[in-house]
Amino acid sequence: MIFVGFGFLMTFLQRYGFGAVGFNFLLAAFGIQWALLMQGWFHSFENGKILIGVENLINADFCVGSVCIAFGAILGKTSPVQLLILTLFQVTLFAVNEYILVSLLHVKDAGGSMTIHTFGAYFGLTVTRILYRPNLEQSKDKQGSVYHSDLFAMIGTLYLWMYWPSFNSAVSNHGDAQHRAAINTYCSLASCVLTTVAFSSLLQKKGKLDMVHIQNATLAGGVAVGTSAEMMLTPYGSLIVGFLCGILSTVGFVYLMPFLESKLHIQDTCGIHNLHAMPGLIGGIVGAVTAAAATEEVYGKEGLISAFDFTGDYKERTPSVQGGFQAAGIFVSLAMALAGGAIVGAILKLPFLGDPADENCFEDDVYWEVPEDEESGLYHMHDPTLKPATS
Repeated sequence: MIFVGFGFLMTFLQRYGFGAVGFNFLLAAFGIQWALLMQGWFHSFENGKILIGVENLINADFCVGSVCIAFGAILGKTSPVQLLILTLFQVTLFAVNEYILVSLLHVKDAGGSMTIHTFGAYFGLTVTRILYRPNLEQSKDKQGSVYHSDLFAMIGTLYLWMYWPSFNSAVSNHGDAQHRAAINTYCSLASCVLTTVAFSSLLQKKGKLDMVHIQNATLAGGVAVGTSAEMMLTPYGSLIVGFLCGILSTVGFVYLMPFLESKLHIQDTCGIHNLHAMPGLIGGIVGAVTAAAATEEVYGKEGLISAFDFTGDYKERTPSVQGGFQAAGIFVSLAMALAGGAIVGAILKLPFLGDPADENCFEDDVYWEVPEDEESGLYHMHDPTLKPATS
């Protein structure tokens, strides 16, 4: 999901395919190494050593997922050096936020609606707001897609869609919790696809489908059940969540995204606000409500204790109190994302970090060796200023 899913999902830009896949590869490989250290210091540091197992690798991947989400907001507008600095700071802040939520507040967030999606998305949106480019209109023609770039992006969508149930259930307890996480995620994703297709057609003037919606909004259901996936959300509850997120995400692409850019100066290249930010908030809210509504009649006495880990220091905690802490986790993630994004965005504005000029944004050949036939042919096949050669 991290390397293929997120990487190819961002190849929709007609002249930035190398940068989307290549830089995603770079920051993910770097981020995993730093995440193993940061999360290790917080969660598995014993006798002067960091213990590493398969679960640590999975959690490091989760951490890098939040970086890939933030990358989507600034895609095509930053240099490799800026991306590495972003990764360094974001992984650090992610580890701190995760420690506060999971270890101090004892929040359940198996699929990362709060720790991964809400934090990553609002962090990225804050950074792109700080890095606002008033003259980005000079590169407006390069921000669109072409037929083949949208097709490549759809590969990323399908990878993410297929593996999202395993993503949400990867660190859940083996048995009932893991089964529930996979089933709930799958139901929510399936419902979200149908709703997205319906509303994409409904909101377009000619009733046609918009590939941007199909690539992105169809995944919102997986984001929104991240927190509650291993809880007793039930299949019909998952279907409802997916239904609502399909509507919200599609409407966000049609109406909210232009508003954010024109009024709030948030230049969100990939639309992460619609795919990760809003569904992430919904996921946190659904998780808080589902936790607060938990009863022994539904889970069983042992099942309730196991589902929310009501043991040790938390053995006296009740579901309603747990719901309150789940809600608090949303605000902590938002605060960390907004404050951290503002600071990191200010750092990335330093003039010596090699960011591209406005007219060179969304162009591969600024940082990559692009084959000559691509530069002269494929990359400019849709350039309206070019005229056919005359004999």
